[in-house]
Formats: sequence, C-alpha cells, structure tokens
Amino acid sequence: MSLMQRALTAPVLTVLEPDERPRVDAAGAGLYRAIHKESIADALADLKTRRVSAVLVSVMRCGREADRRMATMVREFPSVPTVALLGTAPTSAEALLQLGNAGITRLVDVRQPQGWTRLRQLLAVQAVHEVDRLALEAIRRELGALSPDGQRFFEALFVESERVTTVRALAIRMDLLPSTLMSRFFRARLPAPKRYLAYARLLRAARLFEDAGHSIASVSNALEYSSPQSFGRHVRTLLGMTAGEFRARFTATTLLERLLADLVRPHREALRALQPLALRPGMRRLAPSLRDRRPAFHQRHD
Repeated sequence: MSLMQRALTAPVLTVLEPDERPRVDAAGAGLYRAIHKESIADALADLKTRRVSAVLVSVMRCGREADRRMATMVREFPSVPTVALLGTAPTSAEALLQLGNAGITRLVDVRQPQGWTRLRQLLAVQAVHEVDRLALEAIRRELGALSPDGQRFFEALFVESERVTTVRALAIRMDLLPSTLMSRFFRARLPAPKRYLAYARLLRAARLFEDAGHSIASVSNALEYSSPQSFGRHVRTLLGMTAGEFRARFTATTLLERLLADLVRPHREALRALQPLALRPGMRRLAPSLRDRRPAFHQRHD
C-alpha cells in the first residue's frame, strides 16, 4: 500500500467506553483508522502533535472535567470535527447538556443500525476534504513555483469550503466572467477549466467509492449531481465508461495519477505562467452587482 493510500484512510481519535471500541473499529473498516485514547486530556494532547480527521467521544465519558477539556478541544481545533456517540448505555440529561456547553454540535445515535451508517457518512465528508488536500499538494509538487493566479485557480478547485460544481461558479469565485476565464485558458493552450473541474469532482467520487457502503446514487447526491443518470453521463463523457466501471477501476490514488498525467504534467510551463486574473488595458473585473449574485451552491447541476 502506498503512502498516499495510507493517508487516505483518515485517522480518527476516540474517547469511548471499552465495549464501544470494537464496534467503532468495525464501522470504520476501509474508511478510517481509529486511535483509541483513555481520556479527553489524552486526545487533546494528541491533537497538538498529530493531524487527525475527527474525534469521536462517547456521551458516557462526559463529566465536569471532561466538559472543560472538550470545550478547549472544540475551540482550539475548529477544523477537526468532534462527534458524540450515543450508545446503548443509559445517558443522563446532564451529560447531553455538557456536550452542548462544550460546543459539540454533532450527535450520532448508534443504538440503531442506521446510526452507524450516519457516522460513516459524516466521516466520509472528512475523507473528501482529505483527498482535496492531497490533490493540491500533488499538483504543487508537480509544478513547483506557481503564479499567484495559478495558485488561486487550484485553490478554488480544492480548498474552498463550498465546492463549486460549474465553471460559472468557479469564475465568479475568481472574480471573473466565465467567458474571460475560459478565453485565458484557451489562449494559454490549456485544457478548458471545465475539464479541471470535472476531474476534481470525479476525484472525490473515487474517494467515496472506496467505501463499499456508498452507492452510485449516494455518491451522486453527496457531490451535487442532479441525478445518478447525470453522474453517469459525466463519467462517460470524461472517461468513456459507465459509472459502475468507474467504481470498479478507479481509486482516489489512481484517479489523481490520471489527473496529473492528463491535465498537469503535459502543461507544466503554461500552468506555471497562468495569469487568468491579469487584466488587459480597458478590461474590468466582474461587476459588483454580478459578484454579489453568487450561485446557490446547494443547487444541483449536471
């Protein structure tokens, strides 16, 4: 297994009851590696030295001291989601109140089978963030020094919290008209921005498909395609295969390699010099009235 493949199995810290640990390990098979800690204090110390994707805390482990330390953990590490697990053991109203006081907003009830499915779905979102980070790092390694505008383009694809689904949304994020963005890429003899965007979305799909619990319908929904059929058309247009064949053939690792081979390595010099935001004399940036009219990112697009 390669270094990247190990990194894609996102480590998760847990503070759980002993009988909850095996079930959490089983639920995370293929999605995350659980690192079990004995206390909130231990988890907090680990967070300061180790990068993790999430923290799972049993409601049963909540107490006054834990409440204070959990609040510190949530406050000091806002990018690491903390998820509370409500298990089969009796839970007091005070313990649930302490979770809220600590700032924990995600509670998963695993007393029913669908609770474990919900937990995997929550952590799968973190896996998508992880593959975005790895993709951006790989592109930076391939290209070395990037122009500020080139850096901004790739960050708009892989870093922004609201992921874009259309070239129009991507252009507006970069403070450009869509026609301007596309013409800059055309003049630089680069693949169209739409192609980079399509690969970015399929990279996230490949990561989600590594979890056997995700169906084609659930992945198309998570990535805001209008329907599974729309996702299938997207795959066929880009890769010439069905969604089922895509799922069987590609992991996030192999699709990232395909992205680098098709869209990055053959165009190193042009990407390094890319200036899609540079204005020629007489040109203006996107009008404020249009910039303020940003697309609703929750809308679904083909």
